Amino acid sequence: MASLPLPSWGTLSYTHSPQSLQLPSKDDPNRTLPSLLASIIPQPRLSPLLFNGHLQTGIPALFPSAPAIHYKRRVFTADSETFKGHFAVDFAVKPPVNGKGEQGEDLVTEDPIGVGHTDLPERTSYFTNAKFEAMERRETDKPLLIVLHGLSGGSHEIYLRHAIAALVASNDRTADEGLSGGDFDVLVANARGCAGSKITTGILYNARATWDVRQVVKWAREKWPRRKLFGMGFSLGANILANYLGEEGSSCPLTSAILVSNPWTLDISHTILQSTYIGKHIYSAAMGKSMRALFARHATELTTNTVLDPAVIQATTYLHEFDREVQCPTWGYPTEGAYYRDASSADAVLAIRIPTLCLHAQDDPIACDQAVPYEEIKCTPWVVMCATSGGGHLGWVELGGERWHAKAVTAFFRAMAFEVDLEGIVVPETKAEGWASGSSYRSPFGYSPLRRKLHLAENSDLIPGT
Repeated sequence: MASLPLPSWGTLSYTHSPQSLQLPSKDDPNRTLPSLLASIIPQPRLSPLLFNGHLQTGIPALFPSAPAIHYKRRVFTADSETFKGHFAVDFAVKPPVNGKGEQGEDLVTEDPIGVGHTDLPERTSYFTNAKFEAMERRETDKPLLIVLHGLSGGSHEIYLRHAIAALVASNDRTADEGLSGGDFDVLVANARGCAGSKITTGILYNARATWDVRQVVKWAREKWPRRKLFGMGFSLGANILANYLGEEGSSCPLTSAILVSNPWTLDISHTILQSTYIGKHIYSAAMGKSMRALFARHATELTTNTVLDPAVIQATTYLHEFDREVQCPTWGYPTEGAYYRDASSADAVLAIRIPTLCLHAQDDPIACDQAVPYEEIKCTPWVVMCATSGGGHLGWVELGGERWHAKAVTAFFRAMAFEVDLEGIVVPETKAEGWASGSSYRSPFGYSPLRRKLHLAENSDLIPGT
């Protein structure tokens, strides 16, 4: 007797402005951003064995499995004296043959810049100076995706590798093999100290630390003016990327972006996390542990910042306690609540001016549904929220082990890179453009979605729009 198929689960819902952004293509000159997404993003077929957000979040972490992505690393020197230091950028490349590079050379495991690493991730080696400079000089119009990972993660994360695998594997839309061999080249801008990288100053990063991704985007645009550039962020990286998109506004060099499992309104996400036993003692404790380990790995450099007390930091348990003892004194916030409110990206949505897809699971126990800025998204034609009924935090495990978010990511970026007529985009007038009412009354006030409480006393041009 033939076995009955297991029932899958999961539904999709979209939130967007009633005035839609038009993204014409050769086949459909009147297509809108919401209609494009509805036509290309598949319905989720989530595994019935992982039937809630906790299982979708936890089981993939316990039993990690993801495509093997190989990287070449380059350590960048920060171009700002205000945020000086170093950070590692990993470029997806074709797999080595018999442990050798493309010309049969040995893989480089020591940093030619001299900064080095604490622990070089699996399948990662360094560019030589000559190879990196040759890559910079190479003219290409191959699409380039710039990725930001989640809290204390890196280019090695399983959710990230699932998301980029199809983009770097298939090559049916471009003749240029590039670095990856696929239709897209992909780089991951690792947060300072993450993915085994070393830091060289007394600061880590925070939820609105947009300066490193801004430098990478600017560098890519200067080196390859004909490339279409794309952005994607996961969890904390999604919050950082959303803030960057809002800060850049209509000057953003990116073509489009995807924000995955963004915690959005950080103070609400924090409050919800603390309200349940699992949220506080499992998730918050696990994130606190990972950040303590990150601090310990770089304690020599971080304790040059004399406002930090290593003994107090190592005595913390939960993420908010770590933020209270590290982020607040480092950046100048009086409390972790003030930090969360100021670093949130919910209002930044209103300043985004490139087509942006948001992926969210309504049962996400970390980036909770209550923190999603649904009403703000309805006010702008540039952003569409695609929410699934299940999937957990960065989970979306389907029958057979595939990840639903990877299919959505691949479909959207391929459409934006190869189908949409970017010169023909039509932008409707919406609340995001002007906040005066429709009556004869006009408010004397102006609304700035990116006005921050914590601001740079000097060099304010380093963070546009604030």
